[in-house]
Amino acid sequence: MSASFLDRIDWSRPWLASVRAIGEVIAQVPDWRQELNRRAVELGLHNHRGLAIHFVPQTDLPPDTAYETFISNTGGVPTRDNLHDFFNALVWLTFPQIKIQLNALQAREIERLAAEHALAPRGKLRDAATIFDENAVLLVTSNRGLVDALRAHEWEDVFMLRRAEFIRDCSVFLFGHALMEKLVAPYKAITGHAWIVALDIPAAELALAEQCSWIDTAVAQQLAQGLSTADFSPLPVLGVPGWWMDQDNDFYRDTAVFRAKRRVQES
Repeated sequence: MSASFLDRIDWSRPWLASVRAIGEVIAQVPDWRQELNRRAVELGLHNHRGLAIHFVPQTDLPPDTAYETFISNTGGVPTRDNLHDFFNALVWLTFPQIKIQLNALQAREIERLAAEHALAPRGKLRDAATIFDENAVLLVTSNRGLVDALRAHEWEDVFMLRRAEFIRDCSVFLFGHALMEKLVAPYKAITGHAWIVALDIPAAELALAEQCSWIDTAVAQQLAQGLSTADFSPLPVLGVPGWWMDQDNDFYRDTAVFRAKRRVQES
């Protein structure tokens, strides 16, 4: 019998497309953590140190060890019995190269800061990596005009006037596991951090799993060059065409959700 908290997930939601195929099956098995580990072995997942990725109980994480350091040093991913960690595990199975790169960035930054400070702060890189891990939305497109309009918060232009263009030229994949958890009980104001992948997916006829694999490689290569919070752009996720009902002009004119870009004051 599956864990009761997993019964809350509506797998028909469009934003769960990338993790649906594996998630829907794993959610039904009696021991979902064991099934996660079986699939991790099947996929041959290893972290940046070459250690096998496996999902372990939260109690395996020593109280004096950072979560990211533990994954880096052991390959073990502490996993609690809740939606947050369940979605995290699904993302590991779906976008493993991105996850490995994020963990490598975090672990190396922890080591660097610890060597420089008795009480090391998190730092900008760790903050950006955490935002990516928890709340990123991967927006794949080579349409520079739409990207510029999105960054300028020109919501009606992006989602109404150029809606057909957006649907044709953009692919949107949820990555952040905290964002997935929030969307189990969706509400209009939920906002992700869009990470722009300024490329075309090689072929529209690629199966979804192949698209995810291609994106996984492309984004991991981007992250290897570094990241900062300035790289993100806010995206009210239920504004993505087809992701919510009644997406008319009034929907996108709700300035409490689709906010105008804050102007930078000149000194």
